Amino acid sequence: MKTRKLYQTGLRALSGIIISLPLLAYTVMAQEGPSDGNSQSPYFFIPDGNPALDKIPLLSTSAEVNIAGVIADVKINQVYKNEGEKPIEAIYVFPASTRAAVYSMQMTIGERTIIAKIEERKAAREAYEAARENGQSASLLEQERPNVFTMNVANIMPGDEILVEMKYTELLIPEEGVYEFVYPAVVGPRYQRAYDDIASSMDNWVSNPYTREGESPLYTFDISVSISAGMPIQEISCNTHNMDIHYDDPALASLTLKEGEWAQGNRDVVVRYRLAGGQIESGLLLYEGKEENFFLAMVQPPERPEAKQIPPREYVFIVDISGSMHGYPLDVSKKLMRNLLSDLNSRDMFNILLFAGGSSLFSEKSISATEENIRNGIDFIDRQHGGGGTELLPALKRALALEPAQMSLKFKATRAYARSFVIITDGYVTVEKEAFDLIRNKLGEASFFPFGIGSGVNRFLIEGMAHAGMGTPFVVTEGAEANATAERFRKYISQPVLTNIKIDYDGFDAYDVEPLSMADVFAERPLIIFGKYKGKAKGSIRISGTSGQEEYSKQLALHNFEAAEKNAALTYLWAREKIRILDDYASLDYYTGEHEQAITDLGLKYNLLTQYTSFVAIDNLVRNENGTYTTVSQPLPLPQGVSNCAVGGVGSYSMQKSSRGLVRSGGSTKYTAVEICEDATEISPAAETEPVFTLVEKMAEFSGDPDGIEAFIRKNQVHPPAAFGMDGTVWVEFIIEADGSLSEVKILIATDPVFEHEAQRLIWLTDKRWKAALQGGKKVRSKMILEVSFDKLR
Repeated sequence: MKTRKLYQTGLRALSGIIISLPLLAYTVMAQEGPSDGNSQSPYFFIPDGNPALDKIPLLSTSAEVNIAGVIADVKINQVYKNEGEKPIEAIYVFPASTRAAVYSMQMTIGERTIIAKIEERKAAREAYEAARENGQSASLLEQERPNVFTMNVANIMPGDEILVEMKYTELLIPEEGVYEFVYPAVVGPRYQRAYDDIASSMDNWVSNPYTREGESPLYTFDISVSISAGMPIQEISCNTHNMDIHYDDPALASLTLKEGEWAQGNRDVVVRYRLAGGQIESGLLLYEGKEENFFLAMVQPPERPEAKQIPPREYVFIVDISGSMHGYPLDVSKKLMRNLLSDLNSRDMFNILLFAGGSSLFSEKSISATEENIRNGIDFIDRQHGGGGTELLPALKRALALEPAQMSLKFKATRAYARSFVIITDGYVTVEKEAFDLIRNKLGEASFFPFGIGSGVNRFLIEGMAHAGMGTPFVVTEGAEANATAERFRKYISQPVLTNIKIDYDGFDAYDVEPLSMADVFAERPLIIFGKYKGKAKGSIRISGTSGQEEYSKQLALHNFEAAEKNAALTYLWAREKIRILDDYASLDYYTGEHEQAITDLGLKYNLLTQYTSFVAIDNLVRNENGTYTTVSQPLPLPQGVSNCAVGGVGSYSMQKSSRGLVRSGGSTKYTAVEICEDATEISPAAETEPVFTLVEKMAEFSGDPDGIEAFIRKNQVHPPAAFGMDGTVWVEFIIEADGSLSEVKILIATDPVFEHEAQRLIWLTDKRWKAALQGGKKVRSKMILEVSFDKLR
């Protein structure tokens, strides 16, 4: 049986206390056989110092970006090196743009270059695993999400340096005259419900190791960007990274990382530029292939009409206060919320729902945006400090179920306010498509505006919620952007730019056009139409609609545009857009065997990475003749500004005694596994002879009520008067001494501080009502977490 290196999680003795819950102590172990695949939670990487095994394979990752007009072509180079003493398999989870059309991959070993083939996902995986077991070097690129990929590289021999190169293209769509290119550099840790019955084997990538907060990436990062705009460039900026900017010509520019900035792969690279006079490139791009012809129409809408009177609206703000938002991201969210609330009109209505593992509501019904109410709303969000899991779906369901606000009309009639949901989160969850379905089912009742917060947000979720809710996504990477983003949102929702949009083709034989219908346009960004055409490009495309009180019409005459070889990327862009409509944001009810086959056929025909097609490259040489290897998952850095609380978080685990120590339970939660985001989680260095993990043989038991601890809490709980109409959850940490008494009772996480005092009082009531934990037959001190829940009073 081959020996593979697997990262395991467990418990250690901490400061003389035997731990009875899984604090985030992590180490590296060697284990026979493959992992059981049940663990799907991110964890911290702590090297064990074994020089034969503990060599992290990814040496460097770099990107070369070439932007020509509105199309970006990106080449990513990943260099893997085995500096250890045994053959290894490297696994690396990395991000890309949600619009990326990945069309090429190759692997270079010494002087040999192997071009990857696109195959059905299952077939590609089987070919890769067969080559790995046979001792051949091989690489496999799989899509986990439209913006998350996994690279596997097998049989990297000691001393080997293997280069894997992949290419993708994407379309840049300017807004308000500003072009933005985003290169995602790191995948943030994802929160996933821990129940075994819903865990998907397709989501094993979630259980990826991370370095701790503030630690630099374990690989170097580099990026260069060249821009050929086709017209003079007015200004360029990159606020995320220190870059040198060079102008080679009024319409040509390049950006490179400054010397010494090669450890900055812990956040997205965002490059923005504006053309002279605020112009944008609009019109028609044509490409004539051997078998098919493609077109891309970009039509700039009219300027925003003057808003004579902005109608009153109801806003429901859904704000993520989970562990991954702890610290800097939540601080940015608070600043954004202060701006958003302060911008409300006195005739508007609003409400706030905060969520982590549970949720907390500001008011049972939306209230008027008076100065006092806004001040109270700001206080409500300002009291939060972030902690716990990210239960997005229950929060969305609760918000969507709120009764809409009604305005009084003459003769006692009422009418619902125009309703908008504003969702503020980093998006570190795995339930993207379930969220899209929830939002899609409420279309017509409200509009949805997601705000992504942080340096490496899950743009698939943020952009997908906007797509499903017919809104637009906003991303705030730093606090300095909060004011401008709030103002952009206010301007955005004030009045549509273009409504009742129609597209007509006169003498132009277009087919397979996406999108089939156009939604109202709120942002000042071009309308995008992808499609194919038959024969020669002739006739015209006419776009019409309503702008304010006036009719709008724009016509593109085909004879003014010529097909060009440089537009060959339209092949990939059209196919990626088709896949995006069919797969990325499709309803879960839509998924059938026919759907999967349609996506597979597109991937195979157009040589594209999809959920159902993968790239695989296999070297013909057998290089690892004895067949043994070690599997190493490449640790990722936490995105800049994200705290250690993002890894672990409040889970839905119930602690029970079993032969394996701690097991998951779908029942009611008694002792909840959490990460303590304080110095207590720091593990002191251990001697190499110390046991890797220490578990108590028997957990402490509550003896104060025959019905158990939950019944005792319910019988003695007093709902805080200040929390009338609110529900909440508090996680309390405490030490159970050997004599059953309590010490060091403190609050870890609370959905609202108003519940903290009562939760702490309830825990102190259990003093001297515990049977101490046992280790080796002796009573020992133990640390425990108790979840105290409060149901709302009506």
